[in-house]
Amino acid sequence: HFIPQKKKKKKDARTHTHTAHTQFYIIMGDTGTATAAAATSTFAHDIQPNHTIYVRNLKEKLKVDELKKALYALFSQFGPILEVVALKTFKMRGQAFVVFKDIGSATKALRDLQGFMFFGRPLIINYAKSKSDAILKLEGTYEELRNQRIAKRRQEQAEGTDAAPKLKKKQRMDQEVAASATVVVPVVEVEQVPPSNRLFVQNLPEECPELALSVLFQRFPGYKEVRMVPGKKGIAFVEFSTDVEAGVAMTGLQLFKITPEHMMQISYAK
Repeated sequence: HFIPQKKKKKKDARTHTHTAHTQFYIIMGDTGTATAAAATSTFAHDIQPNHTIYVRNLKEKLKVDELKKALYALFSQFGPILEVVALKTFKMRGQAFVVFKDIGSATKALRDLQGFMFFGRPLIINYAKSKSDAILKLEGTYEELRNQRIAKRRQEQAEGTDAAPKLKKKQRMDQEVAASATVVVPVVEVEQVPPSNRLFVQNLPEECPELALSVLFQRFPGYKEVRMVPGKKGIAFVEFSTDVEAGVAMTGLQLFKITPEHMMQISYAK
């Protein structure tokens, strides 16, 4: 009886392994989320929680400025953001770094937006492997690290290595976006109008792209479209299927800071 039992155990082990993998993808819910989770799980356990999250699988055809604004709009709902770093270089295409003021906000953003469909692609998010310069400045250790970098660069230059240009490039990447300061914007009273399935959004930045707004509002049920007003900056209309769904979105995003200087003011459209 010993030999049949041994064969049965091997078969059960193979069956169990197959079942475990099947259950993993069912739990994740959809193909995009499962793909993002599978890609992240391969190295997530090796990286410690960080203020900075590394975002990849981004649409490469987006302009860098528009990408930064859209990422800021999407991730700032989880907490204060110090930096959004995205570069035009070939090596950094389809990737970005988002630096939060605290690790808790970074962790919540990582969990809630893992696999989120961002312009047709599921986001793949992980903690960054090192701290950003913005966090080092807050901790008071930036100058020490900066001096170490300078000393290392001088040593490498003296040794005739080619590592110095790479270090300089890394510094430019880390410092491209300056840390943003919070600016208090006075709240303007908005006129009370009857409920509608269309929302009127004010106090937008002059260069606010339509895609940044769509990223924010498409998370709410019933979202249809965003319409900017030609020739008029700082305002937009957002349409939903019903006035109830529009009201939910208005409550969720009322006074949301789409940039540190611009707090959205939303009302029902006339």
